[in-house]
Amino acid sequence: MGIIRKVLVIDDDVLLVRLMEHHLIEEGFEVIKAYNGREGLSLVRSLKPDLVTLDIVLPDISGWEVCQLIRQVSKVPIVMLTVKEEEEDVVRALEYGADDYIAKPVGMKELVARIQAILRREEFHESPKGWVGFSDEFLQVDLAQQRVLRQGSEVRLTPTELNLLSYLVTNAGRTIKPRELLVEVWGQEYADDFDFVRTYIWQLRRKLEPDPKNPKYILNRPGFGYCFERRQQQA
Repeated sequence: MGIIRKVLVIDDDVLLVRLMEHHLIEEGFEVIKAYNGREGLSLVRSLKPDLVTLDIVLPDISGWEVCQLIRQVSKVPIVMLTVKEEEEDVVRALEYGADDYIAKPVGMKELVARIQAILRREEFHESPKGWVGFSDEFLQVDLAQQRVLRQGSEVRLTPTELNLLSYLVTNAGRTIKPRELLVEVWGQEYADDFDFVRTYIWQLRRKLEPDPKNPKYILNRPGFGYCFERRQQQA
């Protein structure tokens, strides 16, 4: 019998929580429930779940604040539930450290599939042996140590952002189609979500580039895909 993965659901919608619990238990997950942000934070610290689903609107503190506070103590994958799939909410979710976002009303099959995909890539992601990455006078990417420095200061990336950057860097110089990025980084469940990869690329540029509007590392080749431009390679 495999390891039972724990999912913490932080949401004050009792009926939705019950529905999520039913479907997740059917798929073999253990479900932990919290109906407000402070309770959720306490459970993250005490029970160390494998994944958190987090609603933005909570009765005590906002989901945005909860996400930030979780990121201060844990790298657990976070899936944020947004009322509308508006770009500003999506960008804000990524800025605050979420790994994924799903618009309400939530389709249970989609939710379970995305949770399974996130945990699958967390389980099989391994750091490369030896030094693998990129280094120049502005940006340093050490994939073995999972560290990224921008002008000497460490950049905080979510696990998903790091996985995306890792795939781009290890394929530096090659133009990668969006569908390939989606399948290889997120999983087959995301293969057609092209807005998804565009949003994450923008977020990486915002964190890494000297000028995100005129990128020099993560380039877009219209009609073809994305490419990490390797300028200097560390020996």
